[in-house]
Amino acid sequence: MKASRLRLLMNIWPPYLAAGIRVRELSDDYRRARVDLRRGWLNRNYVGVHFGGSLFAMTDPFYMLMYMKNLGSDYVVWDRAGRIEFLKPGRETVSAKFQLSDRDLERARIETRDGRPWLVDHDVEIRGRSGLLVARVERTVYVRRKG
Repeated sequence: MKASRLRLLMNIWPPYLAAGIRVRELSDDYRRARVDLRRGWLNRNYVGVHFGGSLFAMTDPFYMLMYMKNLGSDYVVWDRAGRIEFLKPGRETVSAKFQLSDRDLERARIETRDGRPWLVDHDVEIRGRSGLLVARVERTVYVRRKG
């Protein structure tokens, strides 16, 4: 599926739509993505800042998709784990950026060439428009070569 079509589908997917999550960029080669979360009435917590579950959700499932699309059908790829650290209250629109390098993909191929699974961690920063670091997320991806 073309990245532009997937981006459109993700933006109308009910969990993202209801939470105010928007996929702003998904590169044609599935190597870069940028996701925004606006603060609205439906995604504020009790004290009026971004609901933590929405902050965490905006980081899912980008690294999994990026590995899947770049490694192809010879690989099994899953989101394995995630951890979030809340650093500052989010009072403005926030963004998360995702980047997959040639080195990441080469390492995935090397680590899985004998058929064993490989777990890789990627850190994601969630920042407000002002640059304020609101949260840090660690996403763990499972990669295994089929067969």
